[in-house]
Amino acid sequence: MSVLVPKGFLLAGVHCRIKSDPKKPDLALVMSEVPAVAAGVYTQNLVRAAPVELDRSRTPSDHIRAVVVNAGNANACTGTRGMDDARKMAELAAAVCGAAPEEALVMSTGIIGQFLPMDKIEQGITAAAVKLGSKPTDLAAAARAIMTTDLVPKVAGRTLELDGRTIQIVGIAKGSGMIGPNMATMLALVLTDAPLGPESAQSLLCDVADESFNSISVEGHVSTNDTLLLLANGEAGGPVLAGSGLSAFHQSLGDVCIELARAIPDDGEGATHLITIDVAGCADREAARRIAKTIADSALVKTAIAGSDPNWGRIVSAAGYAGVAFDPAGVSLKINGFLLYDRGAPTSFDAQQVSESIRANRETHVELAFLEGTAHARFWTCDLTAEYVRINADYHT
Repeated sequence: MSVLVPKGFLLAGVHCRIKSDPKKPDLALVMSEVPAVAAGVYTQNLVRAAPVELDRSRTPSDHIRAVVVNAGNANACTGTRGMDDARKMAELAAAVCGAAPEEALVMSTGIIGQFLPMDKIEQGITAAAVKLGSKPTDLAAAARAIMTTDLVPKVAGRTLELDGRTIQIVGIAKGSGMIGPNMATMLALVLTDAPLGPESAQSLLCDVADESFNSISVEGHVSTNDTLLLLANGEAGGPVLAGSGLSAFHQSLGDVCIELARAIPDDGEGATHLITIDVAGCADREAARRIAKTIADSALVKTAIAGSDPNWGRIVSAAGYAGVAFDPAGVSLKINGFLLYDRGAPTSFDAQQVSESIRANRETHVELAFLEGTAHARFWTCDLTAEYVRINADYHT
């Protein structure tokens, strides 16, 4: 499926020397040729990076023209200077796009507690402005420029035909470690040429974030910098979306965000398995989410999957300490379609066969069923390997 840049958007990615490897771009610039509606969802960590504070103060909005993103330096825990640098970064991006200083947003990711090299940032923004374009290669360059420990860039898109107009949605994201809801180190930017109002855009983004980026985990660490932005510039034409058109857009926006969100634990640091956890039969959705998240964050569950071990006891016991009341005699569990535990008791299953199904496939599916109600939730995580420890032990030093 080809992913197209929505009308009226230009992107670029360049190397501005924050990262030492000249082959790794580290600054992305995105420009809307007309003022765009912007919405944002941000980390719920009390320790928030300067770019998060800046963007929170500027969204929702109906007059954003630019977004600038740097990788390799989070500009987090940097005090007053960090806020000054974030504002300056936005001002520089706005200037090269012919916009006012307050018409730009900023995202940063990387090492915490270091000041931005603003001379390099300025040079990078100037260089990126010259390269702005709307080709797939420009989109790919921007996606690569926001990566840190990611192994692959993350891009997703959808095309809709609504009321005689073609609407494009495209998103890029980064994230591989320090991932745990609510919003976590993950950055995501979704662009669309659909006409949306600021309040509608904000409501839609919050809703789809709940089903996507707030339903993933690598190790449960909530970052200081997590940001999800949506820019809608209306260049597809026509009136602001409403009714069935808005519902269709909502569905496609959710599909893009879920695709990007899944790609993050699939690219988890050192991961060998993407794990999908479906929890059903709960009294309400919050209960299902809490159980799913608890299982996703369990180091014992994650290491069992890494070792292709169908250790149902780790999964069932993780559900038991999730803080959700349920009847243990009503719990059933499947892994990759094999029934391992039924109505509170283990079944007679072929452990070697189940183990081989885990070992032979990149994806592992865990299904946990209760008898408390009809609510369900889905969560994505990855396994935990020795490589994860190595990556994070060596990350700063």
